[in-house]
Amino acid sequence: MLFPDFFEAAPRITVRDPLATFLGAAEDGIIEYRYADTVKLAGHSCPTVASAYLMTRAALTALYPDTLPERGGLRVELREDKLEGVTGVVANVASLVTGATQDTGFKGIGGRFDRRRLLFFGADIPGQMRFTRTDTGAAVNVSARLDRVPADPRIPLLLPRCLAGTATADEATLLQSLWQDRVRTLLVERADDPDLIAVQNT
Repeated sequence: MLFPDFFEAAPRITVRDPLATFLGAAEDGIIEYRYADTVKLAGHSCPTVASAYLMTRAALTALYPDTLPERGGLRVELREDKLEGVTGVVANVASLVTGATQDTGFKGIGGRFDRRRLLFFGADIPGQMRFTRTDTGAAVNVSARLDRVPADPRIPLLLPRCLAGTATADEATLLQSLWQDRVRTLLVERADDPDLIAVQNT
């Protein structure tokens, strides 16, 4: 499996999952997520997938400044309806890292480790997403401002040709390069830019 080189340069997210500890799935329950993991989940790499990854990372960093985030210990809310735009894609990425699901997640063992009823849509929140620790109630709102990293102006010209199958091989390669370069900028150059990923304590 060959991904663009910048995938490895993207920041990683490390969490501790009590369920993984309990069942011996990972030593000390520690699980590391890479951007490539979200690409495998989504089946593609785009600014939406990248921003969902960065929003989740920023929220966990803010909520767990001195310890590893607890996978399964977070409530995730999204402002938009689940069928609106790219909301489902964003939710899937957050669910991968946090374990939060609506009603399809793990049901738990002996009343512990239940991952259901932790993911919500259509929430009345000021940000794009809100992450809340279920143990302390601490919460943050996060939003991605993708307009801070605009797409190359050639993309709107190339995209229709590629979709229609009329683009040349060189044009298709150029579209791919320009598309992933924007993702690279988000993940590598601007990953910690608060103007791009805005975090607000509630």
